[in-house]
Amino acid sequence: MTSRLETARLLREHARTFALTLRLLPRDLCEPLGIAYLLARISDTIADAAKIPRERRLALLEDLKASLAAGDFGSWRPRVEAGDVSPREGELIEAFPGLIHALEGAPDREGILSLWRTILEGQLFDLRRFGSFVPEALPLTRGELEHYCGLVAGSVGEFWTRLIAAHAPDRLARPVAEMIPLGIAYGKGLQLVNILRDRAEDRALGRCYAGEEDLLGLFDLAAGWLADGGRYLSRLRPGRILMATALPHDLAVRTLAAIRRSPETPRVSMSRGAVRLVLLRNVTSLCFPRGCNPAS
Repeated sequence: MTSRLETARLLREHARTFALTLRLLPRDLCEPLGIAYLLARISDTIADAAKIPRERRLALLEDLKASLAAGDFGSWRPRVEAGDVSPREGELIEAFPGLIHALEGAPDREGILSLWRTILEGQLFDLRRFGSFVPEALPLTRGELEHYCGLVAGSVGEFWTRLIAAHAPDRLARPVAEMIPLGIAYGKGLQLVNILRDRAEDRALGRCYAGEEDLLGLFDLAAGWLADGGRYLSRLRPGRILMATALPHDLAVRTLAAIRRSPETPRVSMSRGAVRLVLLRNVTSLCFPRGCNPAS
């Protein structure tokens, strides 16, 4: 069984900036979000394990998909051979039974499983499209890219909104039906910024999510989705939930600006000091509306 302390340790080891966000949240929100992240990270680890033949990875994830559909996901065992993954990744995979046990009786169990099914569809899409590691893979079309971002990240925006509505409805200043589309766009914006930041590394692995000739349009698309994220934040009332939700947005806005300035840089990243500065600037979210936040 995975204890709360063990789950927190796994998140520190495997989530980095996300773990920082989670620490700001009340337990009712932190626990389901953390479990959902780790489950999705396990299937993502399988999908990305280059030492495992592509067909075997597909079979493992298709088995998981079938198990989730049948409600028998607890019997799925992502067995990997020694050397297929790093020791750190192996530790995460070995935590799977404990995470499944933690879902038993959890009030957000169905929401977590629904999110995982959607993210898994995105992981399977990615693996089918790029899993053969062809060096000169064709980039995703705009439609494919938007579909992929919606599966793996837009779904998280919807889940997060429903989680707030279930556990802290007073933090939502607008109806859930109005918040969900903004949350989906926000999640897609965060994912697209990651794609733009990591495109050189991804291309080296045979994954081309964004063609260089379409960069200007994708910069604008990411900015538009993040603007929807800003509108989402403006509809959250002050407090820890707003602060935690705003941190990824503000980091993404700054990262996107840096990529625009230096699109030829292999990988733009923010220093720990810059992350801490954004965190400090967001402290006003604990007391004041988003519009009063100097980081807005």
